[in-house]
Amino acid sequence: MDLAILVAAFVLILAGAELFTNGIEWVGHKLQLAEGAVGSVLAAVGTALPETMIPIIAILVAQGDSNNEIGIGAILGAPFMLSTLAMFVSGVAVLAVARRRALGETMLVQPVVLFHDVRWFYIGYAIAIGAAFLPADLVWPRWAIGAGLLVLYALYVREHFRAESDPGGGADALAPLRLHRLDARTRVADGSPRLRIVGLQVAVALGFIIAGALVFVGAVEGLAGDLGVSVAILALIIAPIATELPEKFNSVIWIRQSKDTLAMGNITGAMVFQSMVPTVVALFFAPAMWSVSAAAPIVFASAGIAFLSTAAIFVPMRVRGVLRGRWLLVGGAFYVVYLACVLLGIGTAGVAAG
Repeated sequence: MDLAILVAAFVLILAGAELFTNGIEWVGHKLQLAEGAVGSVLAAVGTALPETMIPIIAILVAQGDSNNEIGIGAILGAPFMLSTLAMFVSGVAVLAVARRRALGETMLVQPVVLFHDVRWFYIGYAIAIGAAFLPADLVWPRWAIGAGLLVLYALYVREHFRAESDPGGGADALAPLRLHRLDARTRVADGSPRLRIVGLQVAVALGFIIAGALVFVGAVEGLAGDLGVSVAILALIIAPIATELPEKFNSVIWIRQSKDTLAMGNITGAMVFQSMVPTVVALFFAPAMWSVSAAAPIVFASAGIAFLSTAAIFVPMRVRGVLRGRWLLVGGAFYVVYLACVLLGIGTAGVAAG
């Protein structure tokens, strides 16, 4: 039964992702936003909502030490998954359609936009992880750091929205809005759908994504209980995988359409969001748990893997001025290494407890 629910949730997330990619492009067109702002801010924040809800629910609603641990694991797991597994899936998608692309596996991205995101990710996440090395009983410095991270993210968003508009060739370059039939009486001169209908489609898509992610996580949790898997695996591996699915599907869809800046900006923008905003939940409401001394070292080691994987992918892009699909595959190697460390750590803990 849980397996059938997983499949249904998967389909729901995929349908929502397709609706979302179509709708968010129309939002960018209607607001005359640059392509980088659409991918790195609108798409990234929208599809980051499912995984952001897990720590919020775990820490603010469920509460308790075990739920706080799940929340911390989900917060740390999101940047880790984005910088490793999401990159790997995107690289596979590029190579799968390389023969149909004008430049093959060379991605049609704006390196300046992507490296801009990477730079902000490093700054924000380094500050957030640095707070975890403070003594566990120091609360007010964590509150100050949390407030500073919110300010940093606001500055990041402002930079993207102040970028020069480059809507990508106008409405003719966009696929028709999926829900355009709801706007049959449109009064817009160029025949494009009204912003309210575009917004409705985006809202419906997000509803599908969030509902699918929540059902997916619940079903995975049920399977974990049936199989006797510890909560550590759920927090560090299973929950982030389930809730990162929207980013992967949106990016794969855009890669198939050769809209690589949107695809990669969707991931790197989500990395910036996840490094700054969800961490604030922990810093404000579970400050004692946001500490290396209060958690197993393997939990915070995921941040180091995230930094290494990101550098391995984007430093060559910075040096050579191009991004190739095969470079993204390195994220999969980092993911496997960390997964092995997690499983080894859990196994060692189990033996010690026995």
